[in-house]
Amino acid sequence: MSTHRSGFINIIGKPNAGKSSLMNALLGEKMCIISNKPQTTRHRIFGILNEPEYQAVFSDTPGFITSTSYKMQEAMNAAVMTIFEDADVILLVYDISANEELDKRLIKRLKRVDIPVFLVFNKVDLVNAEESEEKVSLIKELYEWDKIFFTSATKGEGLDLLKQAILDALPEGPAYYPKDQLSDKPQRFFVSEIIRENILELYHQEIPYASEVVVSEYKEREKNGKPLIHIYAYIFVMRKNQKMIILGKGGSAIKRLGIESRKDIEAYLGCQVFLELYVKIREKWRDDDRTLKSFGYLH
Repeated sequence: MSTHRSGFINIIGKPNAGKSSLMNALLGEKMCIISNKPQTTRHRIFGILNEPEYQAVFSDTPGFITSTSYKMQEAMNAAVMTIFEDADVILLVYDISANEELDKRLIKRLKRVDIPVFLVFNKVDLVNAEESEEKVSLIKELYEWDKIFFTSATKGEGLDLLKQAILDALPEGPAYYPKDQLSDKPQRFFVSEIIRENILELYHQEIPYASEVVVSEYKEREKNGKPLIHIYAYIFVMRKNQKMIILGKGGSAIKRLGIESRKDIEAYLGCQVFLELYVKIREKWRDDDRTLKSFGYLH
């Protein structure tokens, strides 16, 4: 009888290091939204890779924020720290094209774990080897990495070697989730993330960081014998002028947001979608414990 391997592969790193892109690429599915704006990922998300002989549960986390400005960011950092509690393998993703130092708190915490820790230099397609040699050498010396990889999540470079090393490092064990399950999050969550991804793409400055999307209703019906899903979602912002920007002149901006989001949601769900978006003002929601709890940041 062949053995079954299973375990949790937890991905950490600074904002915009390419953690979400890497997880999506390893899974072969788009589980996490992607943007060139930092702090795109706000919640810890599990993506599950299933084969008869293994179950690899990848965990994407928010980027670790060195200087937090409000309680939501503190909650995001707390989510990062939970990865040390259940990991079987840790991937520390470093953007080789950026001139950044690794946070000393993360390195200090890594020194207390007794599991494989892989260093992943990501975005290698954006630099040449000569330019990055000194940087690579400095990062290598910070910790006794079990393995080191050079990848480009967007180009698919180095992923096969990384994936095989991860699978080889997984312990023997049972499946933690049903084999047909792809994530721990419900469809409502991914729908709200798709809308938020479009906010990141269509709006600028403070709007993406001041907004949160909540799906209030998700109703499955039939139309002419085919599934039709009615989705009602609220976009929360903090000030009246932010609401006006989301709406746009004569509602033009929110109409465009709705069209783009509906197309993406239909592609994700594989059926027709009726989407309605509403905007609500909730002042200082990023620093309000009750609101943060209702939005899933605090437990």
